[in-house]
Amino acid sequence: MTETIVGKNDRREIFGWMMYDWANSAFFTTVVGVLIGPYLLNLAQQAVGENGVILDLFFFNVTPKGLPAFCTALSVVSLVIFLPVLGAIADYTHLKKLMMAAFCYLGVIAGALLFFVTESYIACSILYIVSTMSFAAANVFYNAFLIDITSEDQRDKVSSYGYGLGYIGGFVMLVLNLLFISNAEALGISTGMAVRISFLIASLWWGLFAVVTFSLVRNRLPEKSVKQNKDLVRVGFRELWQTFRELKRLRFTMLFLIAYLFYNDGIQTVILQSSVFISYELFTSKGLETDNSFLIIIFCIAQFSAFLGALIFERIARFLGSKSTIILALIIWSGIVIYAYAFFETKTQAYLMGGAIGMVLGAAQALSRSLYSQMIPKGRESAFFGLYEISEKGTSWMGQLMFTIIVGATGSFRQAILGLIVFFVVGTIVLLFTDTTRAIHEAGNMTPEEASKA
Repeated sequence: MTETIVGKNDRREIFGWMMYDWANSAFFTTVVGVLIGPYLLNLAQQAVGENGVILDLFFFNVTPKGLPAFCTALSVVSLVIFLPVLGAIADYTHLKKLMMAAFCYLGVIAGALLFFVTESYIACSILYIVSTMSFAAANVFYNAFLIDITSEDQRDKVSSYGYGLGYIGGFVMLVLNLLFISNAEALGISTGMAVRISFLIASLWWGLFAVVTFSLVRNRLPEKSVKQNKDLVRVGFRELWQTFRELKRLRFTMLFLIAYLFYNDGIQTVILQSSVFISYELFTSKGLETDNSFLIIIFCIAQFSAFLGALIFERIARFLGSKSTIILALIIWSGIVIYAYAFFETKTQAYLMGGAIGMVLGAAQALSRSLYSQMIPKGRESAFFGLYEISEKGTSWMGQLMFTIIVGATGSFRQAILGLIVFFVVGTIVLLFTDTTRAIHEAGNMTPEEASKA
């Protein structure tokens, strides 16, 4: 994988970049979003009982209900320093694509190995943590490539279409898994076996379609080079420190990161815990067996709705601006968690909630990524996206910890889901005080409007 000097807005390369969202979203949606939470919860409850204590951490207890959230939080805490250092190293070398591929396939292997876990919640937890860590690490470089392949005026569109393609990929995988799990008995296998096969298929999908990305996306010459006899790891930590120092100068970029850290943490926690929340409230709490097919239908609705949301809200952003459109989406998110706490009772309501979640999910994620990419100084893309990834897809940590603590203390998923409104409110308030146009200019870049006229 050699470095090359290439231009931007090449359709073939943009297609290759977007295909990675198609590839990894199938894994994230099927495994992380839908199946792993109830599966891990079931394994843990079989081992220690419904309200047994898995870990006593003095300040709070980790119970089976909180274990999926705790595993996600643990993986992210481990990545807080790791991801920005990786990004800093990538900015100094031509290894961006190689490092992205390495973490991609580490995640694929860990996800595929879930197929072999039938009893041990510990083994399941470890593989879940490794796969989500690898997923997040690969995304640092994937997001940084957005700046390499597009100009400022095309970024909202490409980012939104990338997310849109990912949502469709997740939708296709969910439909396939729905048909497979629903017909497990007719095929002569148990539902548990069908779920484990779904883990395997989603992981292989991620790995196979990622080949298209690594074939079409090209390396770039690094903006900086490492001096002779300098250790890359030491350079990475030095660049991490330099990135934090630069954030002090880029005050509004830092404010946006803080806002994003909060509101996206809330978004990711809702996504990751929604299958556990729905399965408990509609099935487990009533003494019924969890209907995995129903959960997959909910996420199919959310995925298709997210595809539409990414495209519709990108159009809205052309009139309101990215910042105002994100704030609109966050107001709707606050309404969703209030509704889940106070009114959620039936399957019909679950369908409606899935559609609403999907619609604003696409808006917040796609527009946040493209807006942030405009606030990054040239040559520092991977390092800054390393910080961004700390609260990106599948890597929320504050929300997961809050969810774990509230569930452990109250035994109530409803109390935990309502507590997440704090993240949407704080994120919205900080974003209101963030001058995004000034942030773009301070980073030495042009706004999309300015770039289109240049």
